[in-house]
Amino acid sequence: MAGSSSAAASLPSEIQAQVLTAFNTPYQLTTLPLPVPVDHDLLLKVGAASYCHTDLVYQSGVMGKILPLIPCHEFAGTIVSAGPLAFSTVPGLSIGTRVGVPGRAYRPCGQCRECKNNGGDPEGYGNTCPKAGNLGITRDGGFAQYALVDARQVAALPDAISEVEAAPLMCAGLTIYAALKRCALPKAGRVGIIGAGGGLGHLGLQFGVKMGLDVVGIDASDEALKLATELDTGASIFDARTTKPEEVLKQISGQTGEGLQEGETGLDAVIILPENQSGFDYGMKLLRNHGICVVLSFPKSGFHISAEDLVFRDIQVVGSLVGKNWVLKEMLQLAAHKNHDNSAMVQMAFQITFGTRVC
Repeated sequence: MAGSSSAAASLPSEIQAQVLTAFNTPYQLTTLPLPVPVDHDLLLKVGAASYCHTDLVYQSGVMGKILPLIPCHEFAGTIVSAGPLAFSTVPGLSIGTRVGVPGRAYRPCGQCRECKNNGGDPEGYGNTCPKAGNLGITRDGGFAQYALVDARQVAALPDAISEVEAAPLMCAGLTIYAALKRCALPKAGRVGIIGAGGGLGHLGLQFGVKMGLDVVGIDASDEALKLATELDTGASIFDARTTKPEEVLKQISGQTGEGLQEGETGLDAVIILPENQSGFDYGMKLLRNHGICVVLSFPKSGFHISAEDLVFRDIQVVGSLVGKNWVLKEMLQLAAHKNHDNSAMVQMAFQITFGTRVC
């Protein structure tokens, strides 16, 4: 219960936060009252907060209209106080627990279809509830010393993962891991990641391989290809500028293609990360018949999709946004797993993860 612990008793009355007060202007360092948790709320002392491309988009005025706003939808911190329902609803949490926080979903309604059919998350909690808040987008987020979150949206951090490492996993990591899960592939299933050297892609290469998938990474810039290759995941990496999709399929299958009809060979799934038509088309050409294309990017002009691919090749095109709470917990356990040499299973390129190539 809030205020019942020594940690709560020693909390400050005011905090500092980076606040967006007008679009296309810098954040303003602002002193604000300490937030007070109620119901399912947790009050966190923020340990690390990560900057996402979405923060840049919101700051430009394209994405939302809420001002003033504390941005950041991917952060991590320590529980210092809680509302009266928080710990009874999520028994594994307590004062002092370190948690990771994705943006969705804060205070869902508990009554809508999304909340009642939530796919295994806490009862009455839907992370896609249309009435829920989205931290850093529709309500204050993590660019502050302290922040309010919903106990049902967070996940306790494994000891092997620091808050700095956890923060970008709350968006880039969860988004790409959920997309890999959306592919619904068995062990050794073939998946292609278009945009494999970016903020999501470089994590997807590592997650995919550790999930037992046969991963193919595609990118089209020297910097991105260098990162994708140096991770040394065992994934097959190709330069889209110099290697056509047909040649990729020949190299990974070891077949010449003689005697085979188009669509008989190919990947079981592709994940589309770039916001351009050429990247989408490249991915579609890698798919076998009956394959699945999972789209994570959302360019303003959209994508052109061939009806022939849908009808004659039976290609499924689906979207994916973020993962549910149980998916978040599963991802963190996988990320915390050590390799045989005790090195980290998931390496994060912070110069990219904290830059403009994130989500």
